[in-house]
Amino acid sequence: MKNRLHMTLAMGVAALGLMAGNALAETELRMTWYNDGIEGEVMRGILDKFEADNPDIKVTLDVVPYKAILESLPVQLAAGEGPDIARVTDLGGLSKYYMDLTPYISDPAYWEENFGPFLKWLRQPGDTSSISGFMTQLTVTGPYVNKTLFEQAEVEMPGEGATWDDWAKASKEVADKLDIPIPMAWDRSGHRVAGPAISMGAKMFDADGEPALVDDGLKLMATKLYDWHQDGTMAKELWGSVSGSQYLGANEDFANAKVVMYMSGSWQIPQFADTIGDAFDWWAVPAPCGPAACTGMPGGASLVALKTSKHPEEVGKLMDYLSSEEVLGEFYGKTLFIPGHLGLASKGVDFATDDPRAKHALSTFSSAVPSISPIAFDLQGYVNNRVMFNALISRLGEAIVGELTLDQAFDRMTQDVEQQIAEKKRGG
Repeated sequence: MKNRLHMTLAMGVAALGLMAGNALAETELRMTWYNDGIEGEVMRGILDKFEADNPDIKVTLDVVPYKAILESLPVQLAAGEGPDIARVTDLGGLSKYYMDLTPYISDPAYWEENFGPFLKWLRQPGDTSSISGFMTQLTVTGPYVNKTLFEQAEVEMPGEGATWDDWAKASKEVADKLDIPIPMAWDRSGHRVAGPAISMGAKMFDADGEPALVDDGLKLMATKLYDWHQDGTMAKELWGSVSGSQYLGANEDFANAKVVMYMSGSWQIPQFADTIGDAFDWWAVPAPCGPAACTGMPGGASLVALKTSKHPEEVGKLMDYLSSEEVLGEFYGKTLFIPGHLGLASKGVDFATDDPRAKHALSTFSSAVPSISPIAFDLQGYVNNRVMFNALISRLGEAIVGELTLDQAFDRMTQDVEQQIAEKKRGG
């Protein structure tokens, strides 16, 4: 009897140990994420539902500043470290670190059908089949204006087909009349400058498809930016407050009504709906025109699986869930993001807003997609586009603050692109 009791107790202890072992066997996935607005909160809510349905998988959402995505994450990945999944914007530049999800997802054809045009942005040259992630949003660059200030100043907003010169002049007039400190602000970003440069005739590539950043079109746009910083249309203290290729946005200044016109992009919609609300009419306007086009840059953020993950099957399961039409429709609707999913773009997304300014902005940016220049799409998909963007903004910034002449800046841009691409080809 005593032996049977001991055996029963032993079996019970073993069972408890097995249960504890199973609990400890839970797989943890780490997702590196940055926020433009409320999307981190939305994603966390979706991940909570996934964890409830999959108690053996825990997903930790590590929210970091956008600067860390641009600067720290590439260093981690180059060192063979990093998360399982990350939200990135340097889509082609980091592609060598992406995992091919094809063996770990349930229906690759679904991904090809709904994300096909954007999957190539995540692929290395020569790769025509890998599936590494999906767009958390499709973005389009373009300007916002403080429509209320235009009305108060009794200055008419430029209409369809207006040029950058038209908008710069009108914004300066509003600022002078109302004593607004910054007539026009742009994100300090090569990506933001590229669309207007293409509108001015920049080709970005030569006849052989090789990068050719500096040409007459780019010089024309860069010279305008330089002149606007000298005559007070743009504030030197914004771009001049950082150096190199560092990104700097002016979203807070715009939200505080210190800027008449702000060149940024569609990703600001949810943030402005939250931070500005109805304090003033923040109005998205079509991309101003140049002699070659009226285009912004396409882009966006993609959620990608990374080779550093030791749990590819669990990553595939999570990515299947997040990319499903139902879940992604919820994400786009709550975040007010332009869908990067063809099925949802066709059916339409039920955006969770009654804000007429947000609805107008969503419509403005969505309707801009068909007019985006093919050069802009090619540049966004180019694996070394970050090299071009960084050379453009760092050297133009040096000219604006007086460290280089414009001609010197153009020469340095060309040298930077050639040297850095050569280093990449050597494996540097």
